[in-house]
Amino acid sequence: MIVLGIESSCDETAVSIVEDGRKVLSSIIASQADLHSLYGGVVPEIASREHAKTITPALKACLNQAGMSLSDIDAFGVTYGPGLIGALIVGVSYAKALAYAQKKPLYAVHHIAGHVSANLIQHKDLEPPFLCLVASGGHSHIVLVEDYTSYKIIAGTRDDAAGEAFDKIARRIGLGYPGGPKIDKEARGANKEAIVFPRSKLSGNSLDFSFSGLKTSALNFINQLEQEARKRGQDPWAIYSRKDFAASYQEAIVSVLVDHTMEAARQYKIDKIAIAGGVAANSSLKETFIWATAKENKTFYHPDPVLCTDNAMMIASLTYFMAQAGMEPSNLNLDAKASLNLNAFAKIA
Repeated sequence: MIVLGIESSCDETAVSIVEDGRKVLSSIIASQADLHSLYGGVVPEIASREHAKTITPALKACLNQAGMSLSDIDAFGVTYGPGLIGALIVGVSYAKALAYAQKKPLYAVHHIAGHVSANLIQHKDLEPPFLCLVASGGHSHIVLVEDYTSYKIIAGTRDDAAGEAFDKIARRIGLGYPGGPKIDKEARGANKEAIVFPRSKLSGNSLDFSFSGLKTSALNFINQLEQEARKRGQDPWAIYSRKDFAASYQEAIVSVLVDHTMEAARQYKIDKIAIAGGVAANSSLKETFIWATAKENKTFYHPDPVLCTDNAMMIASLTYFMAQAGMEPSNLNLDAKASLNLNAFAKIA
């Protein structure tokens, strides 16, 4: 089954063709990161306009790369939420037009569920059940993948997601956008124990995530450092190592993500652990998971960086498994959903 997927939820315009959910025939990702870095973050109106300009060239390049035409496509899949509403509308409208013109089924794909499927492309041997940590700019979830299209949510975000926590502090210390990769780079070789930042532990032994307290603690540290720097007439990061600050802050995020996921694996007796989403590209997160899973004799799976960030390969992959599971295609009244809880695709544990 040949599926063409479209992803336009934020600042990447992506089109991909995937065979039988696992074999990538072509993939085009047009990133807007450099453009939005001028503004310190994604500007929704600019993102929407760029998607509209880029999506047709991306489709043509994707078909050329695969050596195919639209008539070779068996089904279409598109991210319909969550994300920036204007950006989503571009992808959804385009996918509906393609499906209508080709008289082929269209599947509405949940963006976060799509990230989980990135592991199925990377690891051909990976089969459910497995546990997956999905961590990105707007989401932090621990999901029990019971079957290819059957998920159970074990934990979620109470306030700020891990990626947002990286982005906010990266901007504050002058590293810019996107924050996660920049903090990761700044932290390499630095002392991750230089500052002991708080790790939130929620009541009732909840495995949910909360990074607002950590973010506040980091901002307080920066404010105090800047006050001292003004007194001395110096640059704040001439007084204190920005690399050590970045490493300590990153460690506080990574340790919570890993600890909660490993505890979930123990509670649900799962021996296969995967990670997904933009934060899954973080080198410290991967290294810590490798160590933690080896210690408990569990198998660890992680996608290559290109499959961690937003892409259409994961959307096409999940579309295939949705079709195989007998899920109904969408009709052409499909609407984009800026806010779309993962509950739309999963059960609550």
